[in-house]
Formats: sequence, C-alpha cells, structure tokens
Amino acid sequence: MLSVQKHPLQKPSLEEVCRSFKKSLDKNFVEFSVEIVDCPDLSLPPWNLALPGLGGKPCVADVGGVPNLIPLAKPEKQYNLDEVARLCEIPGGYVIGASAVASKLLGKNAELVNNVKTKASEDDTTGKIRSKYTMMIDEDKDLYDCRDYPHNELGLLGNLFLCQGLPSKVIRVTAHNRSGSDNFVHCLNKGLGTDFETPVAVGGTFILSEGKAKLHVMPGFSCRALNTEDDINYWLRFFEMPGPLVHTSVFVSKDPGLDLRLEHSHCFSEHGCGGHYHFDTTPDTVRYEGYFNVAENIYRIDPPENTHMVGRD
Repeated sequence: MLSVQKHPLQKPSLEEVCRSFKKSLDKNFVEFSVEIVDCPDLSLPPWNLALPGLGGKPCVADVGGVPNLIPLAKPEKQYNLDEVARLCEIPGGYVIGASAVASKLLGKNAELVNNVKTKASEDDTTGKIRSKYTMMIDEDKDLYDCRDYPHNELGLLGNLFLCQGLPSKVIRVTAHNRSGSDNFVHCLNKGLGTDFETPVAVGGTFILSEGKAKLHVMPGFSCRALNTEDDINYWLRFFEMPGPLVHTSVFVSKDPGLDLRLEHSHCFSEHGCGGHYHFDTTPDTVRYEGYFNVAENIYRIDPPENTHMVGRD
C-alpha cells in the first residue's frame, strides 16, 4: 500500500481567486480577462479531455517526485491511476495532469499528459483513457512525436488534478500579448502566493492557441548521475513548438511541508508536438485560454525518502 498524507486546504472562493488572477495578469499581459463561468464541455475539441467538467470534490495529488528521476531514475516507481483516485477518496474519479510515462509499459521514457476517467472497481465499465505522451523517436536527429497513451499508469512522478468530472463553475482566463517575464502559469501562481497566507491549489487546462512555446522532451534515462541544474539541462531536449498546444496544469502557491512540486504543466497537440511547458517564445502574438478550478485538499502520495530541490522547474 502506498503512503498518503491528506492536507485539507482553506479553499478561497472563486471570486477571491479571480481578483488575484486579475492583479497578476495586469502585470504580465497587455490584454486579459478573468471571469467565473459554467464550465464548457471540455470533452469536445480543441480540449479533447476524457470528461466534460472540472467539478465534484476537486483536489490535487503530488505522486512520487523528482528524486525518483534525478540523479538516477528509478523505473520501478510506477503508479496506477485507479489506486491514486482511491487514495484521494474519489474512486472512479477523473484525473488530469503532468507526469512521466510508466517506462516499463511503454518501453521508453517520455512526457505524459494524463487524461483518464478511472475505474472504481474491476467491474466498472465507465473507465476511459485519452492520455497523450511525447517521446524522442530519434535522439540523434532530435525527432519527437506526440502519440496516444493507452495505459492508466504513470511513472516516477506526477502532479495531478482529480475531480468527478462534473459540470461546475470554473474560472476562465484569457491572456494575449505578454509584456512581463513570467510564464502564464507562474504569473497566476505567484499572485496566489502573495495574496493568500495559506496554500491555494489549482488545476485545469489551458490552450496556447496562437504563438510558440519552449518545451522540453525527456530522452532515455541518463546512465550518468544528474546532480545539478546544468546536468539536467544538458540531458533534456529543448524545442520551440507551435500552437495550438493543449495543456493540463497543476499549481500550488505554497508548500505546507509536503515536499511538493509547485508548478507542472504538460501539453499535447494534433500535429505531433507536445512536452513539458516552460514559457511562450512569441510574447507579442501569444494567446492563451484556460479553465481552472480550486482544490479542496492536497494528497501527498509515496514521497521519496531522500529528497532534494534539483530539477523542479
């Protein structure tokens, strides 16, 4: 049985979070909007999520951790999403978020966008998997591809948003023409850290519909220990990729002592692009649209015994 620690949050209202987002965006984008809306059907294009909504017992989970990857990978660390949902007290729940693939199933290391309606039991027929992964298909030629991922297991580490996938009120954010230095996610999260004394956790999806982004794609596991940020950046493969790029994202404003990764966003596309989001590279033309909900609890699942702060960008 995996260890789990539940941390209840003093969840602010959507209105309070909206006010924080507006202040942050005003410092970082020329044009933006923030409003509370009924969640659109996110199972439709361009989002293509497994369930339509982001409502019903919203929570975030930090599973495993970067020390399972760095300095040396531990590929035996695999996590079944049905079990993760049960540990988060949402059996059969909906899971989105960023992680590594289960390399023992895929046969290779890769970036994963989890997008799964889990099963409450073996007899549950409502499970659905619409996950995507981006992998290096030729490391010598820097070739990558984004493909369907048929498994409900992740590897090493994961930052996940869970809910029942129900219709609900959500926060819609649009932003265009970036004028500041913060990326879209860090802009929102930094404001939450300033405006609220206690941790605020947010999850959802956003699309970079116009412009390009700097992304990385992990190659095969390193045989040499990666001990510094420079080691990691030399190992990773970085690319500028064009939109539209659909992201699933989790961000937490402050760590309440759980050894959390505070921001993590992965993306996929229908044109072969995807990976780990860093920032947009076309500030004058970039355009974002996102839908977010606020979590009620944080669940810390199977934290590494020996931890460090390297490689958490």
